[in-house]
Amino acid sequence: MSVNGVTGTQTAYTGYTNTQPANTAEKASEASSSKDASGVVYEPSKKTADTAAKTKKTYKQDTATIARLKADAEARTSQLRSLVEQLMSKQGKTYGQANDMWSFLAGGDYKVDPATRAQAQADIAEDGYWGVEQTSDRILDFAKALTGGDPSKADEMLAAFKKGYEQAAKKWGGNLPDISQRTYDAVISKFDAWKSDETGTTN
Repeated sequence: MSVNGVTGTQTAYTGYTNTQPANTAEKASEASSSKDASGVVYEPSKKTADTAAKTKKTYKQDTATIARLKADAEARTSQLRSLVEQLMSKQGKTYGQANDMWSFLAGGDYKVDPATRAQAQADIAEDGYWGVEQTSDRILDFAKALTGGDPSKADEMLAAFKKGYEQAAKKWGGNLPDISQRTYDAVISKFDAWKSDETGTTN
């Protein structure tokens, strides 16, 4: 091998090694630039999270649920009224105003045929439409639909329920039947659970 060949190889090697620091410096500069860019992107992300945390939850009245519950209650009340009307007519009594129905039932001076008794027992059974669980659930659902589910309005809705209960007792002419009292207790319990959603406490 000639001396010129060796010298040429050394020159090429020296040239290669001399370019290395420049390349390393460029890469370090790019990494630093990339790091700076990622830092800029992170800050707005944090601000967005903070803003979201400060946003207050809004509640909107659920008109569809209100309409459904009202229609359902009217239909079932009409069915109950029809049942009582038939019962009254069989006793030779006439049906006048709505108050007559409650006075008639509260008096207890009537005979019930087997078919009517079976229907009434099914309606007020544990899983019946007028039973404790379903009735208390409907009352709570209605209150939540009216307020959009806002637990801070629970006391207001509960006060309205209690007022309605007192009015029903007055129409009845005294203490309401045991099933009504048990429904009342269940409603109070469910409203307390709803209120705990706001405070984060458990009862």
